Amino acid sequence: MKKEITEQEAFLQLAALCAQAEHCQQEMRDKLKRWDIDETTQERIIQRLVRERFVDDERYARAFVKDKIRYNKWGRRKVQQGLWLKRIDPEIQQHVLDEIDDNEYLDVLRPLLRQKRKAIKAQNDYELNQKLVRFAMGRGFTFDIIRQCLDVDEDDFETER
Repeated sequence: MKKEITEQEAFLQLAALCAQAEHCQQEMRDKLKRWDIDETTQERIIQRLVRERFVDDERYARAFVKDKIRYNKWGRRKVQQGLWLKRIDPEIQQHVLDEIDDNEYLDVLRPLLRQKRKAIKAQNDYELNQKLVRFAMGRGFTFDIIRQCLDVDEDDFETER
């Protein structure tokens, strides 16, 4: 038989979790649901976590965006999808995505494309570029950014020959 968890115990467990790493409200709700805690109690716990600043969706979104771009090499579109899945408020999403430094963003995509270019087998430059664009779009980068990087990379590529 499963032990009933009290509101205070749930709060303390979630607060400890939030003290270790950044979490959003949706993650906390999911956990509370798994613990079979009724919705009114869930809401009180979430509000207390927010009030005591254990959970802050904007702070979470900033960390999420930074990590996904730097370490997972994701583009804006994929990051935005990830934030949407975490049910982050659209205003917060837009605000945080607007803070992304374009140069840092390009610094992520350029080496990614260079590395992928070496691994792709293509009959001609057109096919190669098509495959690179498809790859980068799958990573969540927009066409204009991809085009910008491909133009620069092609110049580099020409001088290597």
